[in-house]
Amino acid sequence: MISRRNFITTIATGVAATALLSACGKSGSEAGGGTAENPTVVNYTWWGNDDRAERTNKAIALFNEKNPTIKVVGTFSDWAGYWQKRATEAAGGGLPDVMQWDLSYLRDYAQRNQLLDLSEAGIDLSGFEKTLLPSGKVNDKQFGIPTSTNAFAVYYDPAKLKEIGVAEPTGKWTYAEYQQFLTDAGTKSNGKYYGSTDFTGIWWQFNIWLRQNKITDFTPEGKLGFAKADLAKWWNLNADLRGTPAIIPSDKITQLLPKSPFGSNKTVSEPTWDNFMAGYIGDSGVAELKMVAVPSDDPENLGLFLKPSMLMVASAKTKNKDASTKFIDFMVNSPEVGEIFKTSRGVPASKQQREGTTFEGVDAQVVAYEESIADYLSDAPEPPIVGFGTLESEFLRIQEELNYGKVTVDQAVDQWFTSAEDVIKQNA
Repeated sequence: MISRRNFITTIATGVAATALLSACGKSGSEAGGGTAENPTVVNYTWWGNDDRAERTNKAIALFNEKNPTIKVVGTFSDWAGYWQKRATEAAGGGLPDVMQWDLSYLRDYAQRNQLLDLSEAGIDLSGFEKTLLPSGKVNDKQFGIPTSTNAFAVYYDPAKLKEIGVAEPTGKWTYAEYQQFLTDAGTKSNGKYYGSTDFTGIWWQFNIWLRQNKITDFTPEGKLGFAKADLAKWWNLNADLRGTPAIIPSDKITQLLPKSPFGSNKTVSEPTWDNFMAGYIGDSGVAELKMVAVPSDDPENLGLFLKPSMLMVASAKTKNKDASTKFIDFMVNSPEVGEIFKTSRGVPASKQQREGTTFEGVDAQVVAYEESIADYLSDAPEPPIVGFGTLESEFLRIQEELNYGKVTVDQAVDQWFTSAEDVIKQNA
């Protein structure tokens, strides 16, 4: 039995448009009186790739089999298209009944009264860590239920490091040691590989760095908790590495899309969330990848936390509240669902699902990583400010301009702070 104490803790649906319209049309099921002949229809949507879609469709089919008076109909898209579609639906008042959700957008939709308060919805929350549930709360109301957790890590390819003669990292390193590792990897590969992408362009690694330095990202009042000098210091960290073999140029990253440089075997390492392991192995075709903790100049404070890799939410306007919340409870608590997803969406957040899931191979590796950092974890972040999704995108875009050499660090900082101040003002 695996406990949280021990390790702390996408095939298309093929649903025709006409069938979906029929499912959304008025029927006896809308009144909540579903039968096996006329089941209550719950529309569910998520983002992801074909692997996630295949797993999700299996979970939906299992739920429908166990609940013959309810019929869940699923659709999915990629990340960018997903949020564009939700914005359009929200403007028209027609969000799907149940949705896979991201922490970045929770406060935005919840404060506009577009998500259902799940606090008293009958969903079993007994198996969730009390430090994790606040990540799904806005104004003390539980709008999102975490499906799973993930933690930030530095991935590396041990075979590539052996090939070029660079020692594997231990995960106990300062930023200077991390940067030396990237420099050695890029230099010794003689043009075959780069060290990594520029980690200063990743918002969540910046968030971790802020935590390491005891600086907050946003205040409870929805203001910025850090100064321009803090962001300038962060973006200046890699000033000497940009344009060298340590960091892959932004234009080369664009050429590799939709794969990442690491998944395309163009870098020997990559910092990101631990549940990307299966996707990286699938994209790269390598036999093995490993993970270690992010660097920190304070060995006692790694700034790490368990973040909900995704949440389940429901539309505030759903006409099928009971059926929708029953489906959410199934997706977050069922051990059978855990067996379907393993760690592909993160380590299961609920104890019931986690303990009913067997972890082997890559999945066991993700669990082991979270176990290895357990003593360094702090509380999960609360939902970020309204408009955070825009700020996160701007953070990456502006930093890419920095990598292209189109702006200086000071200009980049001014641009991002202007965007942030505009977003905060608009949503005040």
